[in-house]
Amino acid sequence: MSELVVSYERILLEKLKNDDQSAFTIIFTKYYQDLVRFSFGYTRNSAAAEEIVQEVFLKLWENRTTMVINNSLRSFLLKTVQNRSIDSLRHVNITNKYASKVLEHPSLSENDTENYILHSELQANFNHAMEKIPFEYAEAYRMSRIETMNYQEIAQKLNVSVRTVEVRISKALNLLREELKDFLVLVLMLFQFFH
Repeated sequence: MSELVVSYERILLEKLKNDDQSAFTIIFTKYYQDLVRFSFGYTRNSAAAEEIVQEVFLKLWENRTTMVINNSLRSFLLKTVQNRSIDSLRHVNITNKYASKVLEHPSLSENDTENYILHSELQANFNHAMEKIPFEYAEAYRMSRIETMNYQEIAQKLNVSVRTVEVRISKALNLLREELKDFLVLVLMLFQFFH
């Protein structure tokens, strides 16, 4: 996490401690959706995930003047949501295989929370990478992976051969892999844990 982000978080936390509601709104808006997704990875229950994250933000506001956050705000929120999600699983006494697997999985360490990629961060980096590769490669990739069109449909729509589509998508994948290389290991670890 960059020094700039950490400094910005410290400013927000300072304002929060001084009852600044706008600082709370900024924090809530920035992290809410990602934390709900993160909690859902444990609970597999949308309503429960939303409730957990809302409780975490409520506690953040209630304890704003006394709280001590030693690491980054993001790490603090991820860790708190993780702990409450696991507690929720234990509380409901879910006995299915998935819950057992999650409960047996070691908790994220402080270092892991620093390295955890939030969905919005990954999306922003992906969008940036897509803008950097040639348009025709990005276009073929989007049609294939995002619009789920097959190669024949893409070829017809772009008025090119199927082979051209294959080459463009292959080149797009290679370029994206290069652009996102710093994120790939963490992304693969994340997908391995949640799938």
